[in-house]
Amino acid sequence: MVSESASEPIIRLRGIRFAYPGQAPVLDNLDFEMVRGDRIGLLAPNGSGKTTLFHLIMGLLEPTAGSIEIFGRPVASEKDFVRVRQRIGLLFQDADDQLFAPTVIDDVAFGPLNMGKSKKEARDISRRVLSFLGLADFEGRITFKLSGGEKKLVSLATVLAMDPEVLLLDEPINGLDNTTRDKLSQVLNNLGISYMLISHDIDFLVNATDAVYTMAAGRILKDEQVHIHRHDHAHQLGHLPHRHK
Repeated sequence: MVSESASEPIIRLRGIRFAYPGQAPVLDNLDFEMVRGDRIGLLAPNGSGKTTLFHLIMGLLEPTAGSIEIFGRPVASEKDFVRVRQRIGLLFQDADDQLFAPTVIDDVAFGPLNMGKSKKEARDISRRVLSFLGLADFEGRITFKLSGGEKKLVSLATVLAMDPEVLLLDEPINGLDNTTRDKLSQVLNNLGISYMLISHDIDFLVNATDAVYTMAAGRILKDEQVHIHRHDHAHQLGHLPHRHK
């Protein structure tokens, strides 16, 4: 059995290359490491490979080159990634890709049931998670009738109900109002687990993570390589077309 040290990467990617059929590589010789306690934000343009990166880590896509190690073990086969998915929770960008059961409680309980919990245990876990997220009254709600923001929160509940050691959150605040965004930031700060999240909202990233990276040319650029910042300004002719250098 491979031992896991707190200082050893829980996710390690080396020389990762990936291209969709007929397209240029989205990821090209990408290296990345994540250790326990990391809370990483990823801010980059659409099409830069952020979601692709998450799907490779979860085994939903297969790299054309490079290696992946998770929890100290090389992973390549579907059997390897089944174990990974029991310990890493992925929140999809589109909640409709995550929710499928008729009611909220059924959706949230599905993961614990698949992990061997009894029906009562699974429902108890689901109720605790829903309450933790402020969704205690959602238990009997019909999933497809939820708003976009409500679906996003219920999707997060389905992930948390599986008690993951690591979270990968793809655009978790899409469709959420400002109050709910602030609440989600507090929830993440109180979880006490490692996570990486994708967002275009720099304020949310600053509040919910310890480091913000970006992506360019198929690779991850860390904070010592690029300085991500807000650009708030006003000037007299701001309403006219102009160029910044």
